[in-house]
Amino acid sequence: MSIYKLVLPKMGESVSEATITKWVKSIGESIGEDDTIAEIATDKVDSEVPSPVQGVLKEFLFEEGSVAQVGDVIALIEIEREGENTAPTAAVEEVSSTHQEEAEPTVHEITIPGMDELNHMEERESVAALSEGRFYSPLVRSIAQQEQVSQAELDLIVGSGADGRVTKQDVLDYIASRGTTTVSKPTATVSTPQSTVAKPQPASVPAAPAQVVKSMNGDEIVEMDRMRRLIADHMVQSIHTSPHVFSVVEADVTNLVNWRNKIKDSYKKREGENITFTPLIIEAISKALKDFPMINVSVDGYNIIKRKHINIGMAAALPSGNLIVPVIKDADQLSLVGISKAVNDLANRARANKLQPDDTQGGTFTFTNIGAFGNIFGMPIINQPQAAILAVGSITKKPAVLETEDGDVIAIRHMMYLTMSYDHRVIDGALGGTFLRRVGDYLENWDKDRII
Repeated sequence: MSIYKLVLPKMGESVSEATITKWVKSIGESIGEDDTIAEIATDKVDSEVPSPVQGVLKEFLFEEGSVAQVGDVIALIEIEREGENTAPTAAVEEVSSTHQEEAEPTVHEITIPGMDELNHMEERESVAALSEGRFYSPLVRSIAQQEQVSQAELDLIVGSGADGRVTKQDVLDYIASRGTTTVSKPTATVSTPQSTVAKPQPASVPAAPAQVVKSMNGDEIVEMDRMRRLIADHMVQSIHTSPHVFSVVEADVTNLVNWRNKIKDSYKKREGENITFTPLIIEAISKALKDFPMINVSVDGYNIIKRKHINIGMAAALPSGNLIVPVIKDADQLSLVGISKAVNDLANRARANKLQPDDTQGGTFTFTNIGAFGNIFGMPIINQPQAAILAVGSITKKPAVLETEDGDVIAIRHMMYLTMSYDHRVIDGALGGTFLRRVGDYLENWDKDRII
C-alpha cells in the first residue's frame, strides 16, 4: 500500500491560497479517479478539488473553514500500487507501520508561531494560526511579525477574504496606511550623507466603532452568506481606503445604437451569439485608458503603480442577488469580436457558477452597467486596489439640440449618462473628468459604417 498526497492545486497566476469550505468525502470512504474530494473558496469563486487517483481517503490535513496555500498537502489517500501509472511518483510515498506516525503531519493542534520560531515556519506552513476565532495563514502571520504588526492590530484589520479572513493584501494595505514601507527596519527616517530626512507618514484613519442594531418585534434576521460578507467587507474597506470623488457626463449614443441595430442580426447568425452594448463600451474604455494611463493605476502607500496591462472588470449580478466581477484580460489587445466573446463567456459562466478563481483576478479598472436595471445613473464604490470605476445608465430617447448648417434644431436622440468614481488621492477632477469625457466622445463618434 502507498500514500498519495493530495495537494491544493494551482488555480491561477494570482491565486495563492484557498479556504476549505467542505469535505465532500468522508474518512475511510472509497474514491474513484476524478471524484470531488473537497469544495474550496478563493475570494468570490467556489471550486472543487478532484482526486487524480483511485483509493481510500485516509486523513484530512485541514479542517473545514481553514486556509491552505497552493501546494499544501490537504489530504492523504491510500492507494494500491499496481504499476508505474498508478500515480505520479513524486506524490506517492511508501509508508511503513514504524514510520506511519512521522509521515503524517499533525494538523489538529493549531499553533501560533512566536518571534523565536520564525526559522521553523516552513514546518508548519499548512497550519493556520487562530486568534479570537479568526484564522491567519502562515504567510499573513509571517508578514505581520516581520513588519511588527501586533496581535491586537491584526485582530482589528477588516478581512476581505472568505468569511472575513485577513489576506496578504489586507495586511499590506494596513501596513501601507500606517506608513511602514520597509521589512527589516521599523524606522521613520531615511539617512542621507548630508542629513536625516523625515519620511512622510500617511494619515491614519481611526476605526469606527461597531454599530449595535437591535431587532424589533416581527423583524426577520437573515444571516449573510459567505459571498455577501465578502462584498460587505470589501466595500467598507474601499470607503475607508479611498476618498471618493465623482464625475458625470451625458453622451449622445444615437450612432452607436443605430449601428448595433443594423448589424446585430447578421452578427448573431455569423458568430452564434448576441452582441450587446457592453463590449462596445468596454472598447471605448480601453481606448481612453491608453490615452490616459494615470487612470489605470493603483496606490501603494505614497507610490503610484502604473499598470502595464489593461484588465477591465465587468460587474455581473448573480441569480442569488450577489455581485461578482470577472475580468477581461488585456482588453485593449482584443478586437471588438474578441471582447464580445469574452463578455458573453464570462457572463454565462458567472450565472452558471462556473468561473475559475483566476477569472476574477488582476483587474485594473471596473465597468458596471446599472442601466440594465432601468437606472439612469449611479455612483459606484471603487473596486480596490483599483483607482476608478465607471458606470453607465440606461439609454433613453430624449429631445436634444443639434447644430446644423441651417441653425439649431431639436431632434430625438439616444442619450446615456456615464458616471465615474475615482480615488482623489491620485486622480484629480481635471484628469478624471477629461478621461470620462474621452470615453463619451468615443461612444458619440461611433462609425456608423464600421464593419465587424
